[in-house]
Amino acid sequence: MSNNKLKKVSLTAAATGVMAGVASAASNEAVDELIAKIRGKSDKVRGDALLRAGEAGAPAVKPLAKAMDDEDVEVTRAAKRALWKIVRHAGRPRARDEKRVVAAELIGLLGDGQPTSVRREVLWMLSEIGPRRSVKAIAALLSNKELREDARMVLQRIGGRQSLAALKAGLKAAPKDFKLNIAQSLRQRGVNVRGLACVKLVPTKKTNVKPVK
Repeated sequence: MSNNKLKKVSLTAAATGVMAGVASAASNEAVDELIAKIRGKSDKVRGDALLRAGEAGAPAVKPLAKAMDDEDVEVTRAAKRALWKIVRHAGRPRARDEKRVVAAELIGLLGDGQPTSVRREVLWMLSEIGPRRSVKAIAALLSNKELREDARMVLQRIGGRQSLAALKAGLKAAPKDFKLNIAQSLRQRGVNVRGLACVKLVPTKKTNVKPVK
């Protein structure tokens, strides 16, 4: 390769790096502005920010999740709405790459370091855009007493062989008081589960009514 060509390649790479840095800085600035408006005291400013929140994308996921644990209930509510807007914007047709990076950020919020309320909301967000790579992280929460019911329902909703396998494995590992629930999800997915009563047929109150012979 000639020196001139090498110089052109170097200049192109440098220009690309500069443009990427500018884009990243602009993105961070937009996220900071969104969070500031959501945490602000003006309902009008907060409402205007929510209208455009979907376009903030993956960089705003973690800051919004943090705001969802705010002491101010209005900030919590607005942050949750903003994050849902990002999820649904990313889930639009022909936005596969955007959906993938947003889902990856959400999966990172399922760990023990996050509040239960945030993790529960994230589970349902992943049921909207969660790819197969989210199944393992969701299935891990089948052993969490506070989140297992949500995790079960989300696995039931996601569909696919991986989530079905996770439910089957969860049934084997589940404590007695949760086996009926997972069995019900498997039945909804078309699996014939024997030895466990359908939860819809288990009486919730004592009754003297006897079955018709």
